[in-house]
Order: sequence, then C-alpha cells, then structure tokens
Amino acid sequence: MPIVNPEKLVALQQNPEGIRNICILAHVDHGKTSLTDALIATNGIISPKLAGKIRYLDSRPDEQLRGITMESSAISLYFSMLRRSAPGATPEAKDYLINLIDSPGHIDFSSEVSTASRLCDGAVVLVDAVEGVCSQTVTVLRQTWVEHMKPLLVINKMDRLVTELKMTPGEAYTHMSKLLEQVNAVLGSFFQGERMEEDLNWRERVDERIAAATAKELERGERETANGTTSIDTDNMSTANNEFEEKDDDDLYFAPERNNVIFSSAVDGWAFTVRQFASLYEKKLGIKRTAMEKVLWGDFYLDPKTKKVLGQKHLKGRNLKPMFVQLVLEQIWAVYQATTGGDKEKGDPAMTEKITKSLNITLPPHITRSKDPRAILTAIFTAWLPLSTALLVSVIESLPSPPVAQEGRLPALIDSSPGHDHIDPIVRDAMVKSKASKEDPVVVYVSKMVSIPESELPENKRRGGTLSPEEAREMGRRKRAEIKRAQALEAAEGLDPTSNLAGALGGVNLEDTNAEEEKQPEPEHLIGFARIYSGILSVDDKVYVLPPKFSPANLQISPEPKKVTVTALYLLMGRGLEPLTSVPAGVVFGIGGLEGHILKSGTLCSQLEGSVNLAGVNMASQPIVRVALEPVNPAHLDKMINGLKLLVQSDPCAEYEQFQSGEHVLLTAGELHLERCLTDLRERFARCEIQAGEPIVPYRETIVRAEEMKPPANRDLGRGTVILMTTSKQVTFRLRVQPLPAKVTSFLSRNSSAIKRLYSERQAQERGETTDAAEQEDIDDEIVGDMEVMSLEEFKKQLEEVFKGVKGQREVWANCVEQITAFGPRRTGPNLLIDTTKEMICGRFLRNTSAEEARQTVGDTLQARDFSDKISYAFQLATAQGPMCNEPVQGIAVFLEEVTLTPSIDDDSSPRDKLGRLTGEVIKTVQQAIKQGFLDWSPRLLLAMYSCEIQASEEVLGRVYDVLGRRRGRVLSDMLKEGTPFYTILSVLPVAESFGFSDEIRKRTSGSASPQLVFQGFEILDEDPYWVPFTEDDLEDLGELADKENVAKRYMDGVRKRKGLMVSGRKLVKDAEKQKTLKR
Repeated sequence: MPIVNPEKLVALQQNPEGIRNICILAHVDHGKTSLTDALIATNGIISPKLAGKIRYLDSRPDEQLRGITMESSAISLYFSMLRRSAPGATPEAKDYLINLIDSPGHIDFSSEVSTASRLCDGAVVLVDAVEGVCSQTVTVLRQTWVEHMKPLLVINKMDRLVTELKMTPGEAYTHMSKLLEQVNAVLGSFFQGERMEEDLNWRERVDERIAAATAKELERGERETANGTTSIDTDNMSTANNEFEEKDDDDLYFAPERNNVIFSSAVDGWAFTVRQFASLYEKKLGIKRTAMEKVLWGDFYLDPKTKKVLGQKHLKGRNLKPMFVQLVLEQIWAVYQATTGGDKEKGDPAMTEKITKSLNITLPPHITRSKDPRAILTAIFTAWLPLSTALLVSVIESLPSPPVAQEGRLPALIDSSPGHDHIDPIVRDAMVKSKASKEDPVVVYVSKMVSIPESELPENKRRGGTLSPEEAREMGRRKRAEIKRAQALEAAEGLDPTSNLAGALGGVNLEDTNAEEEKQPEPEHLIGFARIYSGILSVDDKVYVLPPKFSPANLQISPEPKKVTVTALYLLMGRGLEPLTSVPAGVVFGIGGLEGHILKSGTLCSQLEGSVNLAGVNMASQPIVRVALEPVNPAHLDKMINGLKLLVQSDPCAEYEQFQSGEHVLLTAGELHLERCLTDLRERFARCEIQAGEPIVPYRETIVRAEEMKPPANRDLGRGTVILMTTSKQVTFRLRVQPLPAKVTSFLSRNSSAIKRLYSERQAQERGETTDAAEQEDIDDEIVGDMEVMSLEEFKKQLEEVFKGVKGQREVWANCVEQITAFGPRRTGPNLLIDTTKEMICGRFLRNTSAEEARQTVGDTLQARDFSDKISYAFQLATAQGPMCNEPVQGIAVFLEEVTLTPSIDDDSSPRDKLGRLTGEVIKTVQQAIKQGFLDWSPRLLLAMYSCEIQASEEVLGRVYDVLGRRRGRVLSDMLKEGTPFYTILSVLPVAESFGFSDEIRKRTSGSASPQLVFQGFEILDEDPYWVPFTEDDLEDLGELADKENVAKRYMDGVRKRKGLMVSGRKLVKDAEKQKTLKR
C-alpha cells in the first residue's frame, strides 16, 4: 500500500464536504482495534499482513499485554473513491479525509467513550456475531442516541459462525436476523422513551395554553360586561400549529437493504454490504441494482426456473432458500470450506482453484504453495471482499460530513448548555453552519487532555536522519570540549605515563555520567484532544478558556475565563503527531498551550461575551473505587502530589482528594482503571515508587424495624425516643429517631439536586440577594444529571404523595412535610430533621416565602429558638458519620419533640455569653442523642453493589457460580443465548468483594469468561452487626461464641480498623493455654 504523506491529509482539511469524523464503539473484545488495523493498512502505515495482529492504536504496553484498549486514540486516514456527481454522469475520483477515533470497550473506561463521541459526527457500532448485544453495546448505542450521532452497524466476527459454531448458511441467516432485531429493539426503546416524554410535555403545554386562554376570555367578558355567557372554544386551541407531530422512526433502525449494516470478519480481512452483492448479481440475474438491494435481505426467494424474485406467500409450499442465504452466505461458506474445511482442516485445492477462477482472482505463487490454509483464505477474501473498501465506502455514503452533521446536532447541544439564552446569535449561526473563515468566531471543544512525552512531540523528533543546526552546534561543542581535555592531559609535564592514565581516568567519572543521564527524566506535556466547530484556529492565536461552570449570562462567575495563546497545533496520527499551522471548522486535532488552564475538558472561544460553554454537559461516569497512596520514600511526597495532579488532568475519570487525616486518595472507575492509573503514576507522572493501600469501599448506615430486636432502652418513652441533658444541665432535648419508608428514601436520593437548588435559593433570600448566583452555582450539576430541577411547590407536592403512599403508620408521617427543618447529610441527603415542637423552634425548610419567619436575634433572655442552627448542625454531623463505622447515614427521620431550658441561678452573664458557652454542649448532646436513638433500632449496613454480566459456556458455568457464591454474589438470571452455546449470567456483587474477581473468573474458566461490572447503587445487608445469640435456641445451635460468622460485623470492623476507631470484641489470644493468635 502506498504511504500517504501528512501534507496530503492537511490539504484535505480545507474541504469540509470531504471530511468524516467517526468513532468506533463496541463492547470489549468485539474487534474494534482489529477492524481499525485493516483501515490503517490502506494508508501504508502498517502492512496488510499484520492487520488485526499489531493493534496499531493500542500504543501503551499494558494495552498490548492485556489485549484490550484503555485509551481512545485518533488517526487521520486518506481514502479515494469514484463517485458520480449525478445519476447518469461519468464517475470521478474524489478524495476524502477520515478522522477515526478508536475507543475502549471496557466498562471502566466508559468515560473515554464519552470524550470520543462528543468529537464525532458518526459512529461505527460493532457487535460480535456470536455474543450479540452485551451490556456495553447498549451503553454505546445510548451514547450515539444522546449525542445525536448517526450510527453504522458492523456485525463482526462472522467467521466464528463457520469455524466455532459450525452453523449452516441458513442457521447463520436466522441467527443474524434475531441479532439485528435485538439491536433495533434497543434503539426502539430509546425512541419510545423520548416519544413518551415529548407527548407528556406537549400535553402540559396545551393545558397551559387552554388555561391561559380561558382566563383571558373571562377577563375580557367581565371587562366588556357583555350580555349573556362567554363561550370559549377550547377544542380548537390545540389545533393548527399546536398539534402534536408524530415522529417517523423508519430511518432510525438498522436494515441491510438501507446499506447501514456491514457483515465482516476483521481477523480474516473481509466485509461486505448488500449493495456490493447486488452489483455482482445485477448483470447475471438481469435485475437492477436498486431493486436487488431491496430483496437481497429478508423473506425473498429466487425461483430457479424463471429467475424471478418471489415473496413468502408465493412459495406455494416449495422449500426454497432465502436469497441472502443462496446468493451471499453460501458463497462465503464455500470459500471457508475450500480453504480451511475438510477432515484435516487443510481445505480442497481443486475447489479453491475453481473459486479463484470464477471470481477472476489470481493468487501469487508463494500463497498457493503456502502450507498455511489461513494465508490462502485471507488472500482470496482480501482480493474479493476487502474490509477497508466496504467499511470506508459505507462511512462516506452513509455518515454525514461536518457541515451537515453540525446543522442537525448542534442546535440541541447549544440549547442544553448553561445560559443558552444569552449566546451571541453570530456564534450560534457560525457553529450550526460550520463557517470556516477568519472573520467567524472560533469555538473549540476540548474533550480531554492527553499526556505526551517530550521526545514524541514533532518539534523534538529528528527527521530523515539529518541533524538540525542546533543539534549540530551542540555536538560540535562537545567534541571541542573533549579535544581540549585530551590536549590538557598530553601537555602535562613531569608526570609518568601511569599518572597520565590516572589523570585521564580521574577525569571520567562513570557515576557522574550515569547520574547525568538519569538526573533529567523526560518531562510529559499535556495536549488537548479537540474539535473545532467554527472559524479557523492558527498557532499564536489568543483564545478564552471557559471553565466548566461558565455561563454567558454571568461573566463574572468564579473562576473567571483566562486568555491563552495557542502554542502548537497537531494532526493526530495514532502513535505520532504531525505539526499544523492552522485548522478549519469540522476538524479533529491536537492543541498545545492549555497545560494548567484546562483540568479535564473545556471550551475555547475567540470572544467572551455571548460565548457558548460546551463543557457544561459532562457524560463521564462517576468514580467509585478509592485508594490511599503514599510514596515508598517519604522524600518523594511532592513528586507524588505533582504526579497525581498531572494524572487527574490527563484522565477524564480519575479524581484526587486529600482527606483531613492527611491521606492522599485516588478515585477511579474500577479495578482495571485503578491499575492503569497506578502504572501511569509510577512510570510517567510521579516517577517514584508508590504504595497503594487497600481499596476504600463506600458504605451507608441505616436502621430497620426487624422482627427480633433488643428491647427499647426506655420502655416508657418508646423505641427510638431519647431524653438527654447537656453537661451543664441547662438544656434538655427530647427527640425521636425513626426509619424512613424506603419509597421516601429513594425519592430523596433521586432528587438531591432539587434539594440543593432549594437550599441555595433559601440562603440567597435570607441574605437578601438575587437567586442568580445561587442558581449559577449548581447549574452544571443539574445539567450533568440531565434533568430539570423541580420547583418548591412541585417538590412538596410529590413528597406528600410519596408519604401518602406509605402503608401503615400514616399518623406518624401525617403533616410531616410542612414540619421538615433540614435534610442531611451535606444538607441534601436522604435523612429528615422534623420539628414537632409547639413553638416550631427550628422553622420550616419548605416554606413558601421568607416572610413567614422573622430573623431571630439573641434578646434579653435565652430562648430555645436561639439553638435552632446548632440543632441543625448537630443533625448534619450525626448523619454524616453514623454510630457504626462513621459512614454516611441514610433513611432516618429525627423528630425534635421538645427543648427545655433550665437557666442557672448563679450565672449572671449576658444571654450572648451563655449562648457561646452552650453552643458546643448543645451540638455534642444532640449528636449523641441521635446516635442513641439510632442504635435503639436494628442497625444495618448498606453495601455498594456492582451489577455483573458474564457470558460463559455450559462447561464453565459451575465454576462461575462457585466464584460468585464465594464472593457473596447473587445470581439474578441465567439465559441461554439462542443459537449459541453461551449463557448470559446476570448477578449482583458487593464492591467490597469485587477486587480480584475478574482475574479469578478468568483463571477458573481458563479465559473463556470475562465479567463486566457496573456500579448499581447501595443495597441493604439484612444482618445486624451487633447481633449476639441470646435465646435458648440460638445458644444451643450456635453456642456462646456464635460460630456462624457475622458478615456485617466483619465489614463494620474492617472500616473501623481502617479509620483508627475502637474495634469491640477483638481478641489477639483466643486460647491462652496454646498461645494461638488470630494471625495463625
């Protein structure tokens, strides 16, 4: 293959109609990188023989070692094809630029998929022909739907249907039809969900219009004091322009006859579309290609006598094969049979020769003499159905160019950005129409920062083996210094030869030489992975970097946008970079000069007023696995911290926190992601030995009403009720702790952003400010959640409905919504502080206006109301750190029933002084009372859970169940995939037991099963960590030591030990006679 010069690719960037920005998406191990290799081989970058083996875009050593992609990589490819400008015109050669991004398929790196998809206009979605639709397949299809990308389906690994499953062409056709139905069912579910939401919004708008029109008519009638009644025609109000428009979903689905489905085998280097075979059979059968395309897939049959196409109802009982089986699949199966079939899988040379003659293919002599049947197979398919041709032709014909794509995608994207009403119309128009001139505003979206070693930057690479002038001068200077040193040694007089030798050796210090070489580690530079939407960006241009919380409605929000100079522009070529001087709209490229200005993603704009913030919409997954890090050598702590900051900038999902205890904690998406981050930290960013502690798994604490509970602490007061007095005996509190209904807890967890917004508005009202700043503070949180935050009235209404739906104890929760004082922890959590005192000491959080409550000041006498903020603060502290293991609490309601003041007779100090002294006592007492009330119920731990999907064959099914059982996993379902020997096992697994799970599954199943773990949320562990046998039956069955392990207590003690809290019941010596410690 001829090597394509970078200059040719740069020239093609000037023609936006000839550019295609695509990303390759799929589940892990479905063949994305192998497919990409075949496309790269067309540009002469790698040999076609190595396509699928070299994995060119997997440039990291750990990617090559594990055989999976961990980072999305981009490469620009050249492709030329003949196209007709009009139906009857002569075909002309047209050149195209394909900006291709290969993305990871592992769930831990789904944030990389998000960053890749935002930059692209089209997506090539791969599905394994045997495994079918997997968990990540649904995720990437949802990503294409959310980002409004046009997808192209590739059914890959079709060779497995022949070689592994030994299917006949007819069975393979049935199998692929069902697979296609599964993929389309996923797309249909997305469409249906959006359709229902639009229908609901439309109905609400119509109701509002009718109500407004009715009110208007009534007002006019009263004003005119008309005689008779005023008739209002509400039927016609929702007609004309207000009618609901039904969306057509015909173009949404994948169908081979529309040429948006490609059948391929990347490992064998072949692929085809229905259109290719329609062209082949056009002359032979005398059917036009356009007609042939429509009948080649589906229930259409070819009459062998009349050569006419028949539908299923015209078969008249004849047993004919579908046309796709007869004309397409049987030919492919014949090639496999001729080359790798037979008893010894050596093929049939006579049949191979017959096939090559009929296809008019001439194989090279060294291929025909080859003893490797796969070499002959690959050679035939590469000449007959080359993978690159089928895929790239489909990409160019089916996927849109940047101007077309931006016109369809960007309006929705701009409207979902912060402060979209204040965007300059010129900026919006330039982006939507993809304008590319010097006068147009520049808008660039940087999806992530990529770390590049200094030696790999184009300016530091030596080209063609020749030295640059600076390098030649440096080499000359070194040579002259060496000659002078040698002359000085020779000129030394009065020294014997041995002393000269000693002097010469003394001048050369091997340790110093090595020290100089090792002293200067190669620095890393951060390059922005970006897409330009409008204008032309050149080197040395000055642009504004907009932070994630920026909104054109409020330009003064902190942090303020900075103006930076673009130092370099790069053409992304997989493992290498090529320098650029400027980039026009519609191009994917690399950008230098943003180091220290963009953390993970950001927007660059040439103007500040009316600019658009595209980075406000963030689709990255949230990290769940936390690990404490420390350097082996304490002197390298600064190195490690700087390395962590670099890692956080270059990884879209990694986060770094420093706890109050001094721990440096790294947050990652999963175990594999953690491993990659630690490798990068040790070898590239920190360059020092780093120790990682045990993974820190989040837990939650709650209480339940169990059948067997210990008696309440005070029978007269009732369960959960506590009366506690401060140490000075001046303030007495009576409060009651109760478990919240599960429905209420889940409602509060879902609507935490609404609570946060309401709290911000309330704070702003109390300060007498406008709510704009408060709204702006949380605006990106709302957009990340991709949901509209409810108003106060709507939130109250829905919460009341949830409480009404609770079965039993309705009198307990009656009118409690109006009495809510605070949510916790962090003022947004799923716990309630409810004030049931007569005086309403703490006030109401869900009040309609701030006028309902007067601002309280400390008067002449101390009142219970003066402690309202202290009580609320104590509630936040108590729910932030529960009594079991200092983990956040959820699902409790604290009823404040009474606060009694008993002022000291001897104390003559002012009320303000008393309040100051009592503040600490009040907070400590309320916190202690909540903890006592909590422990009066049956406490429970909530475990963080993964949903786990595993595909395994029947032979290893028992081993998979065994590993899941030992790690406290719970199997939800296991289904046999029709037409395959594989089972799909769906289960849940505690995050605490998941470390090493993937490796153990692979070892036990000899690599035939690999799990996909997705964080699902928290699930209650129905076991009391404080339970001890006390009934006669329990003591008889389990003994005094309770031989059955208390799993909840093990988890609780593990967390307490890590946090340095006291662990009760821990014995180092069990049997004093034998001196047997727990470690042995």
